[in-house]
Amino acid sequence: MADDPRKNGKETGKGKPPVEYQFKPGNPGRPKGARSKLGEAFIEDLLAAWESQGPAAIQTVIEKRPQDFLKVVASLMPKDLNVNINQMDDLTDEQLLERIRTLDAAIRPFLDAEGAGRATGRDGPETAH
Repeated sequence: MADDPRKNGKETGKGKPPVEYQFKPGNPGRPKGARSKLGEAFIEDLLAAWESQGPAAIQTVIEKRPQDFLKVVASLMPKDLNVNINQMDDLTDEQLLERIRTLDAAIRPFLDAEGAGRATGRDGPETAH
């Protein structure tokens, strides 16, 4: 490591570069706005690449590296996700009854077609005694 300019034998103190590499008055350093211009150019190029090849690139990743696709999707999900599995907790009794009636009306034709439903002897509001 003798070629390393920071290891030139000069003691500069902890964490400081050698004197010849330190900022000196009169040296303007990086031009103002250079970093933002570079960032803007990069983002513009990235956008152009995305617009021309983004969907095809996603499809290629899905087909060839589905695990990486899932990692990206997972990384975009919020870290604190509140999933309410039981959506019935907040319903009133009347709302629950209405859902049951709607479901019953939707599945009744299928149950009747299979010979189930009222003929099975279930006790319900519409069963005749």
